[in-house]
Amino acid sequence: MFTKKTIRDVDLQDKRVLMRADYNVPLDDQGAITADYRITQSVPTIKALLEKNVRLVICSHLGRPDGTPTPKYSLRPIAVRLSELLGRDVQFVDDCIGPNVEKAVHDLQGGQILLLENLRFHPEEEQNDDGFASQLAQWGDIFVQDGFGVVHRAHASTDAITHHLPSVAGYLLEKEVDTITNVMDNPQRPLAAIVGGAKISDKIDILNKLIGIADFVAVGGAMANTFLVAKGHKVGKSKYEESDLGMARDILARAEEKSKHSRFVFYLPQDGVVATSLDKTASTRLVDWDADLISEVQSYPKAPDPTTQQVADNEMILDIGPFSAAFMAGGVQLASTVIWNGTMGVTETPAVHGPVGPFAHATEVLIEALTGEFGVRPFSLVGGGDTVGYIEQRKLTGAFNHVSTGGGASLELMAGRRLPGVDALQDN
Repeated sequence: MFTKKTIRDVDLQDKRVLMRADYNVPLDDQGAITADYRITQSVPTIKALLEKNVRLVICSHLGRPDGTPTPKYSLRPIAVRLSELLGRDVQFVDDCIGPNVEKAVHDLQGGQILLLENLRFHPEEEQNDDGFASQLAQWGDIFVQDGFGVVHRAHASTDAITHHLPSVAGYLLEKEVDTITNVMDNPQRPLAAIVGGAKISDKIDILNKLIGIADFVAVGGAMANTFLVAKGHKVGKSKYEESDLGMARDILARAEEKSKHSRFVFYLPQDGVVATSLDKTASTRLVDWDADLISEVQSYPKAPDPTTQQVADNEMILDIGPFSAAFMAGGVQLASTVIWNGTMGVTETPAVHGPVGPFAHATEVLIEALTGEFGVRPFSLVGGGDTVGYIEQRKLTGAFNHVSTGGGASLELMAGRRLPGVDALQDN
């Protein structure tokens, strides 16, 4: 149960509202939005506010402009897209503090919306500067926090601002915290987790948490390479973290100990798709270093060539293989609840033909398992920037039960950590 006040709990009628959204969306080289999921997810809160005839001022950040106004990080394209989604004009002003903003806010009428320029054009935003927050606070009678993707940071627009205005949550923030907390604290079992990504150190807390609460944990992506090295496998020139090997061995030992005393599976890939480069035209091959099934079938009646069971020095593991993908899909099909964070391969490499890239096939198998293509459709909680970005690209965000708008914030919440931007809101 969400313990903070929301927009349902306060009088908003005809008020001036300052709302923090997370419009940190990807743009192409021409400044066009390539994925608008974070924008669309803010619409329910905005519509609820407009029903109260508020004068709505929205602030957000975009990218990492390092405290300097940078045209490619302007929020102007977001104002255009938000206008289209809402079917009404969204005004835009070229700063977030100062006289131009003061005039634009003063001129707002009930039911009108003003989007401010990128907060991070001012270094004081990330410094959690109280003076900067007090200037922002002039634009509202009440503050609504709805940017879930930033509440794990103590910035001026997530923390310091709450010292100056009554501060409550929007619908998106409430939904994110409620859904993730319920899945972690009271999941319908069996609970499975599929974890990808690059570094174990980035996800050490969530991995340890999942080993503690889940029934099935599978690891893919570049992170799996570090585990494989820790187990003595050769990975060629695959990306792995030497400094994370100790963590990998500790996690493996903890998982093995749990499996001795309970019905628990910790799964690492047994085969993979390898290539000598990330190029979309690079030749690929399958290596099954632990399964030995693919090589035996392909070689019969001869004995398998040893090279089919070993990654060459000049090769990289760029996706988990079909045996591993099928095993993970089977684990998903036996689960009632699935947490998925991190793709299984290098999904950014485009395909030569068809929609699926050469190193995205395992991720596609996982998507099919999660969305009921194999018969069972478990409750799915999806997070992580690369994961959400990929399913946005495939136009599949509506195929899952909950797709989180926050990468770091969702990981922090799943790991059981406090979120400064939520703690700062008024208790209900």
